[in-house]
Amino acid sequence: MLILAIVAVVAMVAVVASTVVGRRALRRRIDVAVTRLAGNSVELDESGGLEGALARLDRAVDNAALRVDSALGDVARATWALEAIPQGVVIWDESGAEVYRNEIANAFTGARHAEVLVEQAIQETLLAALSGSPQRRNLDLLGPPRRILVISAVPLDDGARATGALAVIEDVSERRRLEAVRRDFVANISHELKTPVGALGVLAETIAAEDDSTVIRRLAERMTDEAIRVGRIIDDLLALSRIEAEEQPMREPVSVREVVLEAAERVRSLAQANRMTIDLEGVGKRHTLRGDRRQLVSAVTNLLENACKYSDHGSTVWVSSVTDGNWVEMAVRDEGIGIPTTDLERVFERFYRVDRARSRETGGTGLGLAIVRHVASNHRGEVRVQSREGLGSTFTLRLPSGPGPVAVSDPDHDHREAEPA
Repeated sequence: MLILAIVAVVAMVAVVASTVVGRRALRRRIDVAVTRLAGNSVELDESGGLEGALARLDRAVDNAALRVDSALGDVARATWALEAIPQGVVIWDESGAEVYRNEIANAFTGARHAEVLVEQAIQETLLAALSGSPQRRNLDLLGPPRRILVISAVPLDDGARATGALAVIEDVSERRRLEAVRRDFVANISHELKTPVGALGVLAETIAAEDDSTVIRRLAERMTDEAIRVGRIIDDLLALSRIEAEEQPMREPVSVREVVLEAAERVRSLAQANRMTIDLEGVGKRHTLRGDRRQLVSAVTNLLENACKYSDHGSTVWVSSVTDGNWVEMAVRDEGIGIPTTDLERVFERFYRVDRARSRETGGTGLGLAIVRHVASNHRGEVRVQSREGLGSTFTLRLPSGPGPVAVSDPDHDHREAEPA
């Protein structure tokens, strides 16, 4: 009996011992899990037993869940940002598998025609970047429309090893166009100023060596003309710069007729010198616009000057306006030399001239119609031209109508009279 009791006690001790060892092993496994969830090494805590280890595990799981939520939020924000930027973005992992492509870059997937070259360039630059070599490639797509794309690819790493590659696709067409416009502008303005400034220098040297008072007087008059020409170029440049800067001009009710009358007054001397008549019979007395009066007068003045300079002496320039209650259209029609069809799209460019010989004769700066276009754009309107060579031109300035009384069919038409310049 004693032997049986001892065996029983030994067995009980063994069971208790095995249970303690098992609980200790389980607690250690829980502590290891806590360390992995925490993401760093933690000191094992022997206090609290198995229950304490389970409590620590519960806290570690909660903290890990918070970190996952934060990481998911960061990913969502990064994805939103990549979708919002105007460049295409493609990301590969270290094995060359695509893990992200935003909507702009997605447009090149399965593309046809010239866009196929873009997708091919994306794949080639990313493949080279995976090997650790940054890439940059320019693509000129003839279109239409013509586009210039720059594709850049760089390797990605976490500081210890390569993790993939990133490609960025940027459309630089508008930037290159603006660069070309700036280059042309500098070249044109240099040319426009060089001619009168050079003439002033020659005339001054001639006067210095001349004794005949009659010749000196004639040369001085020429110098005055050239100085006025330089001043006109500078005034137009300042006007164009000011109008371009005023993208949101002051909005106030403006009478169409008052704008036209002020513009006609500004060109009166030019019209009289050419024995021309400016007929305002078609301008509605009750038509209104909402905008900057100064800019509107400048636009109409340039249209009238253009008509007077490119029309024959003794001819007439007609100004009219119509409205549908939402838009007002002011038209300036002349009987001038007209514009070739091939030049109609370019007449609103800075310094562009259809007939350069005629422009030198009339003294124009080539900026007037560019000013008109910017005024129309600033007022959310447009300017159009209709013309036939030898039959004259009609420029129409279409702008939003202003508040107040308007007449779709003008009752004052019978009471208007032509107003010669």
